[in-house]
Amino acid sequence: MLLIELARTSAAVAATASRREKQQLLAATLRGLAPDEIEPAVGLLMGAPRQGSLGVGWATVSRLQVAPAAEPSLPILALDTLLGELVATSGPGSVKARDQLLGAFLARATADEHELVRRILIGDLRQGALQGVLTAAVALAADVKAAELRRAVMLQGDLGRAARIALTEGPGGLAAVQLEVGRPIHPMLASTATDVGAAVAAFGGTAQVEWKLDGARVQVHVDGDEVAIYTRNLNPVTDRLPHVVAWARALPCRSAILDGEVLGFHTDDDGRDVGPRSFQDTISTFATQAAPGLETDGGAGGFLVRPFFFDLMALDGRSLIDEPLHHRSAALGELVGERRIPAVVATSAEAAAAHLDLALAQGHEGVMVKSVDGLYEAGRRGKSWLKVKPVHTLDLVVLAAEWGHGRRRGWLSNLHLGARHPETGELVMVGKTFKGLTDELLAWQTEQFLARRVGEDASGHTVFVAPELVVEIALDGAQRSPRYPGGVALRFARVKGYRPDKSPVDADTLDAVRALL
Repeated sequence: MLLIELARTSAAVAATASRREKQQLLAATLRGLAPDEIEPAVGLLMGAPRQGSLGVGWATVSRLQVAPAAEPSLPILALDTLLGELVATSGPGSVKARDQLLGAFLARATADEHELVRRILIGDLRQGALQGVLTAAVALAADVKAAELRRAVMLQGDLGRAARIALTEGPGGLAAVQLEVGRPIHPMLASTATDVGAAVAAFGGTAQVEWKLDGARVQVHVDGDEVAIYTRNLNPVTDRLPHVVAWARALPCRSAILDGEVLGFHTDDDGRDVGPRSFQDTISTFATQAAPGLETDGGAGGFLVRPFFFDLMALDGRSLIDEPLHHRSAALGELVGERRIPAVVATSAEAAAAHLDLALAQGHEGVMVKSVDGLYEAGRRGKSWLKVKPVHTLDLVVLAAEWGHGRRRGWLSNLHLGARHPETGELVMVGKTFKGLTDELLAWQTEQFLARRVGEDASGHTVFVAPELVVEIALDGAQRSPRYPGGVALRFARVKGYRPDKSPVDADTLDAVRALL
């Protein structure tokens, strides 16, 4: 298939607000793809190429002024090849080399293809065809059940691979996809509840209540002496957590897949825990390298990171994702012992509240309330897991930022914040904030925003950025407001910290904001 077909489809999808019409347009294009075009095309249609970060931003795209071709001739795979070459180009002279690669490609592309490539490169596709819409379109195009496809996406950890199976092998191919140790799966996500008693009542008066740690989520795969660790975004981080690797190798099992958190702790001069550190402390250490304290279970007056687990998806060759939570929890406790996040089965609001109070007293941020009969619904923000935190927080996406003034002159400060539309996945602005930003964070985010700049307003005061960065916002609630497209606005919002472990598809929805009205 020619690239122009993707460009036309993308433009048509962006032009309609109808979720159903978006799905039909995408499905029509998907049906026409050759097998080897499916995976790259799915990534391109989501604005998330399979090559990951491309190292090409707004500055490069703005610098290149290339006349478009009159007639389309480029196949889809030509763009996939180009993106691979851009990622592979690094070191001295790489800027010039990338310019040459991209310039030569654009010289063969039509005006419509120019627009598609530009938006993909700067991460600004914004056509409302995020994973949820595209997953439904794949199911429609392949004539398979959406639930069967979602399960395959969960187990493959990638929509493109699952789409190829669906479109080339049909329901039988999807049914053959199984959980596999060493291949990360999309993690199960939680919805939000405002009251722990109401959360327990939602599960018929009996629920598992466990501490909610403010750590970095990890998925640990064990296969004999082989251990692989992944983030919630399925990025490999095994080499950054040698202590966790050593601990996992000593587990009394042949193989396992565990879901949990790594959490930083303050230690006293004798190496004893004296309380959890903030998420930002944990993630800054975790995201760079295995620092002292990560490699042992103790430290003197410093910082250590330890793993804790709340779920077990596979054990000794047996998948557990279709078994109820109380079965998985029992097996998890036997396997990991003290590394099990503290949990109780509560049969009253009082018992649940007592466990919440204990979590808060230990310095944690709240509790998770879970259906004891719930299955592990990977990749979904279902209703069988509810998170309860006394302080309201939302994970939102930065859409733009305004240049500061006074003491903040020279820094991008006031953030424009977006939540996901629950149906289309599009990002909808729900407020602004400049509160909670330290000088260090202002400097960091200014650098990050300029690297992701996709445009400016007429005055140059507001810089629009590719919607890639997720920020955790603390707030006092929400109020109805005609000022923003979603009809709601944040009250007394302030930055708690950025979440590099999360992607925009993990951000909270408009429904989560509206629940705070």
